[in-house]
Amino acid sequence: MPRLKFIAFDGTEFDIQADNGSTLMQNAVRNGVPGIEAECGGACACATCHVYVDEAWAEIVGPPEPMEEDMLDFAYDVRPTSRLSCQVRVREELDGLTVRIPERQG
Repeated sequence: MPRLKFIAFDGTEFDIQADNGSTLMQNAVRNGVPGIEAECGGACACATCHVYVDEAWAEIVGPPEPMEEDMLDFAYDVRPTSRLSCQVRVREELDGLTVRIPERQG
């Protein structure tokens, strides 16, 4: 089971053990990580699960697909490593992944 680290805007860290195949969003919601609103429930139809992937992990996580890229237009303070957490599936290669949560969601 890969371990993930979510860092809330206030600096609070949440270390989570995640199941392969689940999404970052599902794990954040399941573990009460603040700042991940997930209004659409993971359908890539909003931008309320926006996170910043740590620079060291950006290449491993990979870039957003076109549909996600379009939804990121609605996110707050988009950066080069921005992703919608509902679109990032947990896999063994992501063990140790760190993501930060923006000040607010779109």
